[in-house]
Amino acid sequence: MAQTRRKRKSKHRGTQAGTIEARGRTGRRPPTQVEARKISRERRGSRLDRPPTWRSALNRAAISAAVFAVAVVVIFGRPISAAIILGAVMVVIYLPMSYYTDRFLYRRRLRQRQAPGAR
Repeated sequence: MAQTRRKRKSKHRGTQAGTIEARGRTGRRPPTQVEARKISRERRGSRLDRPPTWRSALNRAAISAAVFAVAVVVIFGRPISAAIILGAVMVVIYLPMSYYTDRFLYRRRLRQRQAPGAR
């Protein structure tokens, strides 16, 4: 029969009373600030190096439209049906705007990389 529970990776530390005695560091060594900065820079660079997609633009547009629709109901006191219609209109407006803005920034980043004297 297959195992249903994961095995724990370390021993339970503590007494029956619930106290836990502090030991030294048991996990992986934390990165130094220089290493952490380098890792975050690499992650950000790899995220920005991906070309824009319509799916990412749609996700961003849908979230923005949902926030807009909630704001219309809460701040302006409009009916929910009107807010949903306005939200759908905002998705139609935000979708191409978001995609083409991302594409512009992506292409500008590529041009800067290919320019002489780039990092």
